[in-house]
Amino acid sequence: DREGERETVYICLCNGMTDAQISAAVAAGASRPKEVYCACGGRAQCGNCTATILTMIRAGGDSAASAGPAA
Repeated sequence: DREGERETVYICLCNGMTDAQISAAVAAGASRPKEVYCACGGRAQCGNCTATILTMIRAGGDSAASAGPAA
């Protein structure tokens, strides 16, 4: 029974970063993808997640579930 549980959405597969981790980093003040990577203990690698991270930053850290995970 998983009713009420929030689904984990991986945004950055290279670093294993989830939407919740990225949202927390943005809420804590990260305003650039590089700052998000640093706050989450990762680094830029393939770059597929950068557009989604930017979208989340511009939205103020809201969940990127509607933007979708990086492919």
